[in-house]
Amino acid sequence: MKFVREQSKPISADSGLMDIARLIETGQLLPKAGAPGRVTSLDMNARYDAHLLSYVEWSKLKPLKVVVNAGNGGAGMVIDRLEPHLPFQFIKIHHEPDGTFPHGVPNPMLEGNRSTIDAILKHKADVGLAWDGDFDRCFFFDENGLFIEGYYLVGLLAEVFLKREKGARIVHDPRLTWNTVDIVARNGGKAVLSKSGHAFIKQVMRDCDGAYGGEMSAHHYFRDFAYADSGMIPWLIVLQVISETGKSLSQLVGERMRMFPASGEINRTVAPEKGGAKAVLARAEAQYRGQAKSVDYTDGLSMEFDTWRFNIRASNTEPLVRLNVESRGDEALMKAKTAELLALMDA
Repeated sequence: MKFVREQSKPISADSGLMDIARLIETGQLLPKAGAPGRVTSLDMNARYDAHLLSYVEWSKLKPLKVVVNAGNGGAGMVIDRLEPHLPFQFIKIHHEPDGTFPHGVPNPMLEGNRSTIDAILKHKADVGLAWDGDFDRCFFFDENGLFIEGYYLVGLLAEVFLKREKGARIVHDPRLTWNTVDIVARNGGKAVLSKSGHAFIKQVMRDCDGAYGGEMSAHHYFRDFAYADSGMIPWLIVLQVISETGKSLSQLVGERMRMFPASGEINRTVAPEKGGAKAVLARAEAQYRGQAKSVDYTDGLSMEFDTWRFNIRASNTEPLVRLNVESRGDEALMKAKTAELLALMDA
């Protein structure tokens, strides 16, 4: 559940959420309003669909073959409404909304959820798309069935928006940064760092009037979408890029993946008796501080070196520590440093 105020302004731990919690926990709730509230029904589907379609130019779209996996969540209904307006051939799997989730948890990042990959290979599709249950996150698979980390889509979408708006501000989270910062600089934009999480990204987007914001977790934010995140806008834009350039998704992101190989997010459970997440971050900082070119505490601990960097942060909702590592063109180094940090985290 996401709490927002008027105009989708976020309510976070920094802007009132903890105050609400204290009122509830202490029973000091505000008095009832003088007049009862009203319930009003409003069908926004037509306006919502039109807004989504405004991000692409129909004349530039090609008849691509696209696997869409709604995971029995809500995305399928939107796909069905957009389908008559698009030239794509949709191959639909787990399409019908079903709250019992008969095909498992709608989390495309779980390795056991191979149904999207299998359908891409079977139908020789151009691209595969999958969503989580509430479809605020959109996940991409290339024509070979390879899962593409959300990190590289952030860079791709940033480039699109910078071509549309010269000098725009692009908001990103601190977990993986080098690819995004490099693309933004190459295209004359300004990269703006924000703490991870929708409440923080939305607020920074508003503060700097960012045209686009992206998290490596596959959340993508858009100024014209009330600075909020959408799991529908990203794939429409990417399919237009594929149509316009004639390049496959693997060609669009492959070079960037080689330039900045990344570990993807790795989670570790932390034991309270060993000091929890705070102790893990302290050990990592003590281990690498003498070698680091920079240290940043925007969200957890980020440390940068000449050829690699990492971010370790505590989960906001679970007893987990999350690790991300990337390097400059050296996959072996990235893997070695990932293993090194995991050993330190598990100690």
